[in-house]
Amino acid sequence: MLFRGQGKGLAVIAILLGMSVSAKAGDAIYASLGDTARSPIGWVEFCAENAGECRGGASQPRDIVMSQTAWRDLLRVNKWVNETIKPITDMDHWGVIEKWSLPTDGYGDCEDYVLLKRKMLIDAGWPREALLITVVRDKKGEGHAVLTVKTDKGEFVLDNQNENVLAWTETGYRFVKRQSQSDPNVWVSLGDSRPAVATASSRDR
Repeated sequence: MLFRGQGKGLAVIAILLGMSVSAKAGDAIYASLGDTARSPIGWVEFCAENAGECRGGASQPRDIVMSQTAWRDLLRVNKWVNETIKPITDMDHWGVIEKWSLPTDGYGDCEDYVLLKRKMLIDAGWPREALLITVVRDKKGEGHAVLTVKTDKGEFVLDNQNENVLAWTETGYRFVKRQSQSDPNVWVSLGDSRPAVATASSRDR
């Protein structure tokens, strides 16, 4: 797939070397989604400023067919964004506790990495219904945002704390809520009832 319209520097994705990592079939998927959940702090404000990124409305859920090409694309996008965007907390960046934004200045925290990965894949022709922003609790118990990609081989996670793309069951995270496949502006609970801000800190490296 071609990655177009990404601004200065993003064209290098096209020449990144493919990684020799094989996708593991994620035979486990989310058994069921819970009730409608509140959108993460910062999402509504982000959508007010970036309406094109939050174009909603009901649609049919769609999963990606996980071909070798699709797998390489996921690895390239995840690795490139993780290596290109520099981590910074929203307080240090914007002077506020929580702000979602596309990292156009080269800096961001976890949800900003997610927004860029999602935008790049959508711009490259991937269906938004398969690219779901997801709030988790990481291994330290802190709120964290990742991108869940729904495929015919299971659900995989793009994460700024890991250059590898993992099946969701291999992340060690507790999944709190994510966008609905049917409407990106609807959020659904994933079973962990503890409240979580999308991001508590920038990534650890």
